[in-house]
Amino acid sequence: MNNDDLLRYPVGKFSPQPDYSTEEIQKNIQHISELPHLLETALKNSTTAQLDTPYRDGGWTIRQVVHHLADSHMNAYIRIKWAITENNPLIKAYDEKLWAETPEAKADPALSLDLLKSLHAKWVALLTGLEPDDFKKTFIHPASGKEVPMDRQIALYAWHGLHHIGHVKLV
Repeated sequence: MNNDDLLRYPVGKFSPQPDYSTEEIQKNIQHISELPHLLETALKNSTTAQLDTPYRDGGWTIRQVVHHLADSHMNAYIRIKWAITENNPLIKAYDEKLWAETPEAKADPALSLDLLKSLHAKWVALLTGLEPDDFKKTFIHPASGKEVPMDRQIALYAWHGLHHIGHVKLV
């Protein structure tokens, strides 16, 4: 991996598996559960200058990364709710780059950290209450047209949180 790739993917790229075992699903749910605390720890003692510093040339500021985590994880939670309550729904995509430019993305990151604490508590309560067959339910992503199973969505967002914690730690 070259230096730019290391900055882009500090914990490596996401590599989806065809299937996930019950143990792997539980481990990924644990990562989702721990994200708000890990983020809070990584942000502790950050200065305004650090929050407004991009983690790489052309990348988002740490402030934007924190707000992106809240936006992205809200979407992921809702996608899972759709998948378990509807039959293979077509979900709504969003432009994360434009969302990172909306006015609240310049606000105190504590705003999104507080949201993530509540969201992840609710998300974990949902996930731990699901039946094994629920993790095979799917949604269709409009950009790819592919079906995404819940076990893969959970793995992706377990990785996604750690991925952006890695960005926060770079500054």
